[in-house]
Amino acid sequence: MSAFSRDITATLADAGSRVTVLTGAGVSAESGIPTFRGPEGYWTRGTKVYTPQEIATQSMFRREPGLVWQWYLERLRACLHARPNGGHRALVDMEKRLGDRFILITQNIDNLHIRAGNTPARTCQIHGNITLTRCSRPCSEVLRPLPATLLEWDADTPPPDGILQSLLRCRDCGGWLRPHVLWFDEYYNETWFRADTALRAAADTDLLIVAGTSGATNLPNQIVLLAVQRRIPIIDINLEPSPFSEPAAASPGGMFLQQSCSEALAAIAGM
Repeated sequence: MSAFSRDITATLADAGSRVTVLTGAGVSAESGIPTFRGPEGYWTRGTKVYTPQEIATQSMFRREPGLVWQWYLERLRACLHARPNGGHRALVDMEKRLGDRFILITQNIDNLHIRAGNTPARTCQIHGNITLTRCSRPCSEVLRPLPATLLEWDADTPPPDGILQSLLRCRDCGGWLRPHVLWFDEYYNETWFRADTALRAAADTDLLIVAGTSGATNLPNQIVLLAVQRRIPIIDINLEPSPFSEPAAASPGGMFLQQSCSEALAAIAGM
């Protein structure tokens, strides 16, 4: 507890203060979820090796929806086998304690925050949720769970495109369902990803905690920039320095904690 500044301890103790937490792949990595940008992100089909930046796009889905879906099903299996870790549980404790003073913004699509117990109302999944689908056309804004039948196929014998297409049809228009995720050639929006809600939270928060993110995408950078401009405390938690480490250390009462996310978040939640 002594490692934290008076600004941070006062903010957490103040009944009127708001706390925003931004999480990235480093939180889920402690549960064994492969990172998008690590070696596990690459995928081979036949003799062709694809990068996430090639597969996780709307343009690839239009050309080869079966290929895209098979890659996501492989990732989904890893997510479903993973279990929430101490960092996830610490954020559940923090939300229970702070209530409406708390908001969680996550880049992770694995649904582990929700499975751990964070509420959907206070969680902005700004890159989507791999367990959900929506119409690719789209004919509506309805989100539906992925058909459980698809998970009966294993990685060694993936479902043929014909089976995929029969199981992943929109019940309203007959078009392909798509994973409810933000692809590399798409933009943040409020309808699907609560981007405006996340920015409003950042513009109104009294403390920003950044855990396990490399700062490689646009919206997290905007969130941290808002905190810097407003001169509020920023805590950056990462095993390695990130683009957010220096701004955090320079913020009033803020700091860079070179620790695991589970260790640091548990310490903060216990204050």
